[in-house]
Amino acid sequence: MRIAVTGSVATDHLMTFPGKFTEHLIADKLDRVSLSFLVDGLEIRQGGVAANIAFGMGCLGLQPLLVGAVGQDFADYRAWLDAHGVDTSAVLESKRSHTARFVCTTDVDGNQIASFYPGAMAEARDISITDVAAQAGGVDLVLIGADDPEAMFRHTSGCASAGIPFAADPSQQLPRMDADQTRALVDGAAYLFSNEYELALIEQKTGWDATEIGRHVDIQVTTLGADGARITRAGQPPVTVTAVPGVQAVDPTGAGDAFRAGFLAAIAWQLPLERAGQLGCLVAASVLETVGTQEYQLTSASLTERFGTAYGQDAAKEIAQYLA
Repeated sequence: MRIAVTGSVATDHLMTFPGKFTEHLIADKLDRVSLSFLVDGLEIRQGGVAANIAFGMGCLGLQPLLVGAVGQDFADYRAWLDAHGVDTSAVLESKRSHTARFVCTTDVDGNQIASFYPGAMAEARDISITDVAAQAGGVDLVLIGADDPEAMFRHTSGCASAGIPFAADPSQQLPRMDADQTRALVDGAAYLFSNEYELALIEQKTGWDATEIGRHVDIQVTTLGADGARITRAGQPPVTVTAVPGVQAVDPTGAGDAFRAGFLAAIAWQLPLERAGQLGCLVAASVLETVGTQEYQLTSASLTERFGTAYGQDAAKEIAQYLA
């Protein structure tokens, strides 16, 4: 099963300030702020929802097709993804802009000052998902993740026109969507990914309750944080998957992307929805225990052992052949 993953590709530039921002803000001068903070360190990490998901799938032995727009500064990032099993041949390289960039400084109280530069991401709207599929020799499923909004609409429409099943995952872009736009991104999806808050936002914006969403979406996958995940399908009882026990979380960033990577890998292996949810939770646990969205490592032995501990030896045996 060939899966294409569309969405943002970005780098995160993370800095730490050893003091407190609030100590340097003057109440009666907030209309003329001009501050510069000397930081202790800089970490540059790979990011972007599509790249994060594709990275996880690549680590599980698949070769997902990454679809997004990047800048000419993408060479090192491309080499990193290629080395981890991601097919970057469908990535559009901008001749005008840098790869999207998130720049954030955090103080000792956890307060943050951040900026997001979309850069080349705006050119994702120039990508034709049907052309990408044709050049790849066909794709079986397209995940449409948070990206340039026009690109998300174009990919959704392209999949519908070409009869390519798609997974809707609007996530961070939901707040800027109106009712008609949200319906357009969700209607007809083979899978709808969201967390509980995003699901409430989808229901509010579309005006559809849970039953109505079930008429427009085949399978609905809702992550529940520490409570695991819930998978629903019209006419069938919901499948609830518990989270992996004993997780020592150090950084929540990218956990949702990692869940999607595990879930989609299991779908590619044609495993039951329960196993897909469990593998999603397992990969999410790995990123939770690691600083950075693409810094974790997955090995067949460790995954199988942890899967057995969390979900039983029979479940572990079922996925072990694919992890190998």
